[in-house]
Amino acid sequence: MRRISALLHSAHPALPDLAAMERNRELIFLPISGHPQAWIRRLSPLNLPEFHLYDREQSPVTEQRLETVDRINQRSRCRGMLTQKRSLENYLHPHSIQVITNVPLEFDDHACVATLAAQQVFESSHGKSTWQRLTRRARVRLTNRAKHWLNTSAVEEMTVPLLQERDPDGEIISWLETIHQLAETA
Repeated sequence: MRRISALLHSAHPALPDLAAMERNRELIFLPISGHPQAWIRRLSPLNLPEFHLYDREQSPVTEQRLETVDRINQRSRCRGMLTQKRSLENYLHPHSIQVITNVPLEFDDHACVATLAAQQVFESSHGKSTWQRLTRRARVRLTNRAKHWLNTSAVEEMTVPLLQERDPDGEIISWLETIHQLAETA
């Protein structure tokens, strides 16, 4: 989100640059996993504006996250959202991934992009059908590494036109506008 917001801020200065806001101590990122509902209880005593963004993932996780978002949205100066796509990686353009990996990748809004990218990159250097021979642990490790470079290096290859192609409804812009509005209430 920091990198994408910087890209969008450079094209649309009214949108917030989240990295700059973080440096200026105007916001804090809390990357969480596991049980997001616990964070609602942990953060509420601070009585500060909150923005929660959750990947859609797949059922039953989606339904659990929708319940969490509903609870967040009942609180004053708090906004929770669920991505329309499976995860943040689904907003990346395949071109930005190919620039980094030199491997073409096709995916839709509901694919696990990190797993597909990890598999394609692995098989491009080790041959087809070798991914399935890896242990589950090795596949998870490679997927987590792919998730990291997707959210750093591949994001840095994104342009505003590529982002508009992957997010024609402006979902990411709406998140940034919401964050900006909440920050102004602090």
